[in-house]
Amino acid sequence: MMSNDVDIDGGVSDEGAEIGGGTVAERLEREAERIAEALVFASAQPVSEAFIAERIPRGVDVPPMMHRLKQVYATRGVNLVQVGGNWAFRTAGDLSFVIHVDEKEPKKLSRAALEVLAIIAYHQPVTRAEIEDIRGVQTSRGTLDVLMEAGWVRFRGRRRTPGRPVTMGTTVEFLDHFGLEELRDLPGLDELKGAGLLSGRIPPNFGIPVPSMSDELTEDEDPITQLDLEELGLLAPRGGDVDD
Repeated sequence: MMSNDVDIDGGVSDEGAEIGGGTVAERLEREAERIAEALVFASAQPVSEAFIAERIPRGVDVPPMMHRLKQVYATRGVNLVQVGGNWAFRTAGDLSFVIHVDEKEPKKLSRAALEVLAIIAYHQPVTRAEIEDIRGVQTSRGTLDVLMEAGWVRFRGRRRTPGRPVTMGTTVEFLDHFGLEELRDLPGLDELKGAGLLSGRIPPNFGIPVPSMSDELTEDEDPITQLDLEELGLLAPRGGDVDD
């Protein structure tokens, strides 16, 4: 395997030098593609471009390389797909009917959980109080627990308002499960109407919000600390166990 210390701009040979199966740059790119394929194939979770960049020869630009590989696999039985800026191999959509996985059918989400998930996806970062204001009813902790156990919702930070409420957002696992490359791929108003998910009389000023495209904290959010996690019951308090 090619060493990660190879410098395509140094040494006797430059980028245009012919060695064996092509120029040095071409050989490095081919080797980098093979490494990237192996890393993505071997990972159970989508792989970040930063992770790939650390393991391929220097001088190879990861994003264009991954998009080239994506085109290579576009007509194959497995496709290379982008999930929230990360990369994964997935069965081609038109072949899903021939794949039989012997596992339990996943538990279906309740209507309340689906509503809460949709609100978080489109309005993130959003607090529990804001979810309840949109829905018009209280949201049980159990509903949020189901979404977090599924790995689709996460705590983002704490809002810089009285009470410092926790803000929530979706995860990479959410994008992966629903076949979305990024949040901008969430269906818009026309798509929701076409799918029959918006029926009846829609108010004239009704619109679908544009979700935040960044995982970075906003100006009115603070990061969640160790003490915050203990307060939320996600970690045992220092020096003792969580109270029953």
